[in-house]
Amino acid sequence: GNGGTIVTAPGDGGGDCDYVVRFFAPSVGIPEDPATGSITCTLAPYWAARHGKRALRARQLSPRGGELRCELAGDRVKIARQARLYLQGTIAI
Repeated sequence: GNGGTIVTAPGDGGGDCDYVVRFFAPSVGIPEDPATGSITCTLAPYWAARHGKRALRARQLSPRGGELRCELAGDRVKIARQARLYLQGTIAI
């Protein structure tokens, strides 16, 4: 198929993260996605129900790693993570 495989488990229990995740999609040329925000829309409601809370912290366990915060907002999931400015410039059109 054209899909991927999501692997998830509860977090460390120390309040550092509520769940951990890895995502693999070799059939579409992605051996492992290092930080997959899109699967959070699927996982956040599941883990929110398991933990009994609406705001969660997640950690992607790929070699590069990544941490994000997510919050259920009605039928949506708000996702936030820290970012670094890599490039800044102006484009003339």
